[in-house]
Amino acid sequence: MTGSNSWTNDADRDARIARALQAARDARVEFVHLQFIDIPGTIKGLTVPVERIESSMTEGVWFDGSSVEGLARIAESDLYLLPDPDTFAIAAWEGPTIARMICSLVTPGHEPFPADPRFVLARALADAADVGFSYHVGAEVEFYLFEDPQDGGNGHTGRAPTLRPADSRSYFELPDERAAALCQRAVSILRGLGYRASATHHEVSPGQHEIDLDEDDGMRTADAIVTLKLVVRSLAHQVGLLPTFMPKPIESASGSGIHLSQIVLDRTTDENVIFEPGRGSALSPLGQHFVAGQLAHARGMCAILAPLVNSYKRLLGGDEAPANVSWGRVNRGSFIRVPEAQSFGSPLLEVRAPDPSCNPYLALAVLLQAGLDGIREQTPLPGPDEQSARPGMVEGEAAVDPLPSTLGEAIEELGWDMVIRSSLGQPVFERFLAAKEREWLAYRHHISSWELESYLENA
Repeated sequence: MTGSNSWTNDADRDARIARALQAARDARVEFVHLQFIDIPGTIKGLTVPVERIESSMTEGVWFDGSSVEGLARIAESDLYLLPDPDTFAIAAWEGPTIARMICSLVTPGHEPFPADPRFVLARALADAADVGFSYHVGAEVEFYLFEDPQDGGNGHTGRAPTLRPADSRSYFELPDERAAALCQRAVSILRGLGYRASATHHEVSPGQHEIDLDEDDGMRTADAIVTLKLVVRSLAHQVGLLPTFMPKPIESASGSGIHLSQIVLDRTTDENVIFEPGRGSALSPLGQHFVAGQLAHARGMCAILAPLVNSYKRLLGGDEAPANVSWGRVNRGSFIRVPEAQSFGSPLLEVRAPDPSCNPYLALAVLLQAGLDGIREQTPLPGPDEQSARPGMVEGEAAVDPLPSTLGEAIEELGWDMVIRSSLGQPVFERFLAAKEREWLAYRHHISSWELESYLENA
């Protein structure tokens, strides 16, 4: 499979459609899920019988975009799903005769719909290609598995569930049988879909796990992340577990992040241009500007990378989560880390602020565009910070800019950062901002149980 964009009239599209149709015939597929991603990052879609997939790939499938929160206004309600032939795969987590395809959103004239997150990333990748670069990304995706807190099997009670981790293991300990089987099956399914899932292991806290995706084309990595979440959720529910990619589900436990490992390649030589040739993890001048650009726009990107109210309960520093705009080599609390030790040869840039609730298409798009802006502007890179500022730091310690401490602050920073706004495009920016402002306002109005317990009798 390749990372080509489904809405382009590329010369080999007919051949790619033919391969997808042959694969459907060979597998005796009966139904195909046509999936797309909305602006918050939720998987949506519809299902068609296999007889319709050829016309789906050539003509698209109409759906009412106004029915999907955040995607279209009433005046833009007529949209089409246009499947990417290269994403055809058997949905092994559902059954041998069910397939899925990831779709782009297009207008009735088959023009890209500007509020399609996949289009936003495709545009960023095209901008990189215009200046001679390819952008490859790997991902370490963390999540929790809990015992399903249903009330006697009759559904949830409506109260916040009591979360009981599905195991009591810790970092790199062997997981229990259910979790091990689930994670191994997820890796096997992802690899069967052509994604480069490379490892799985237990994370720091009880019930917390990680699945790793090796570096791949940015679009394919974004596709892999949303597929991973879908597969884990499906497999977990099949064995009576509650999975969550929530950044901070338990106050006293580690948060879940999604560490993104970036490589920028010269499209002609396929060389990693971020690092000095033959000097390991030493940043090249271009690499320094790329990192500096991402740091310069870190606060503006934060609402995209960490988009929930809950995200900022993870980004407090500690537990290897960043709280500041900084880069380092050994400091795992940096926004960007440049590891000195490389696992499999090629050095990389690790961004540690994103969490699994983010829309990966938008997250990769803004990270790439911020780096490209640093290269264009030749933004100077500050020195590394190996002991980042912490809550309660004493006078004389390193002073670094903090990341936003709340979703409300992150929304403000996004509004002020014209580079990140431009990276998203006005349609996505407006919709994303409106959704997040509603979320922040609802949170501010909510009276929590903590407030009632703390103040009800004594205030």
